[in-house]
Amino acid sequence: MKLIFAIVSDDDSPRLMAEVNRAGYRVTKLHSTGGFLRSGNTTLMAVVEDTAQDDVLSIIRKNSKSRKAAINASIPPSNMGASYVPYPVEVNIGGATVFVVPVEHFEKF
Repeated sequence: MKLIFAIVSDDDSPRLMAEVNRAGYRVTKLHSTGGFLRSGNTTLMAVVEDTAQDDVLSIIRKNSKSRKAAINASIPPSNMGASYVPYPVEVNIGGATVFVVPVEHFEKF
């Protein structure tokens, strides 16, 4: 058995959870917060048989795409002189960070 941790954007988590459930797998949702852009993240956990690992990872890939977003870059005024003007910078957001670990024992009560 494997324990799959998938850290995904809050925007992607409802659709991803629905697709994982639709495929017949159970998933547990944990709220978490990322450091980059202070954006909300969701950590999903699923315990699956070894043979189901690739299926679940495929669902995660399909439903957790990274995308570009514009944010205002902040450069402290001391580095710019007297005026401070934030300017937009394009960054990648979304996607998923996934960890797969072996499970020695699993019980559901």
